[in-house]
Amino acid sequence: MQTPYYLIDKARLLRNLEKIAWLRNASGAKSLLALKCFATWSVFDLMAEYMDGSTSSSLYEVKLGYEKFGGETHAYSVAYAEDEIAEVLANSDKIIFNSIGQLDRFESVAQDHVRGLRVNPGVSTSEFDLADPARPFSRLGEHEPAQIAAVADRISGLMFHNNCENDNFNRFDEMLTLIEDRFGATLHKMAWVSLGGGIHFTGPDYPLDKLAGRLKRFAEDFGVQVYLEPGEATITGAATLEVTVLDTLHNGKNLAIVDSSIEAHMLDLLIYREPAKISPDTGAHEWMICGKSCLAGDIFGEFRFDAPLTAGDRISFQDAAGYTMVKKNWFNGVKMPGIAIRELDGTVRLVRDFGYDDFKAALS
Repeated sequence: MQTPYYLIDKARLLRNLEKIAWLRNASGAKSLLALKCFATWSVFDLMAEYMDGSTSSSLYEVKLGYEKFGGETHAYSVAYAEDEIAEVLANSDKIIFNSIGQLDRFESVAQDHVRGLRVNPGVSTSEFDLADPARPFSRLGEHEPAQIAAVADRISGLMFHNNCENDNFNRFDEMLTLIEDRFGATLHKMAWVSLGGGIHFTGPDYPLDKLAGRLKRFAEDFGVQVYLEPGEATITGAATLEVTVLDTLHNGKNLAIVDSSIEAHMLDLLIYREPAKISPDTGAHEWMICGKSCLAGDIFGEFRFDAPLTAGDRISFQDAAGYTMVKKNWFNGVKMPGIAIRELDGTVRLVRDFGYDDFKAALS
């Protein structure tokens, strides 16, 4: 199979899905796939067996979840446009407004729909200002308890999203306690509450039993159906980006250029200044792996290998499912990676390839 391509491994995906299903059975909390992180619908059939539906950030994600995932479809957007609200409602079970202003604006058209409101509790676990929903002057959700309480009779649920790459149960517990203390009066009036995504409960050694107990207690105390919106927790470790070395050179360090690009294919590495991952990343030979775009900083990272790299060698970048396929782009006209799936029986099939016609169609 010609590189580059993303390879989704269903067996690895299944390990995460089984933990999600266990948590639902133990806590009663339902899980919705966050399409902003992962939206490769060719594996939705497997994921739908273990999850309860999908949640979105835009009209197109809502439609994809409704058409391809099934189950419950929650619609959320930072702001809905007048010309898209009818279609959003037609393709969702619940609509979550980001502000009281949006709730007011679309109250009449959404009057027969299940409605919720995003609440910003003012704390988060994000280590990056760029991704921190609780950053100063944040536009993400309402934050004043009195104002939220004043519209409680017009909604049936609240959505909180303030966990970001949080693998610390104690920190999750602390923030949920803050939410209970600050918004408890309104929570008692709700039928459902979404606690968003960003909780890395499928990671190794995460105290899943403690999380289940905490979620169950929260649901019972306030009489609500709890929802989680796992994105990365669903697909962590479930895919690789397969690339091939095209050229090597030396300029103070050993450099290898591959047929891929962080700018185009793993954009979060560039945004958050993080290296890619390879395994085992051991050996006597250290190489800087570089992308083929003209961006000077198009670098996957520095890694160790058992032997010097040469043109034609294959490299697998690990943990390449989250925020990759949903962000890939045509920068420099670099060929987009195909999408392949390794089935549970070990066979691999290519489900999507991209070529010049796709590049041309994306422009005008």
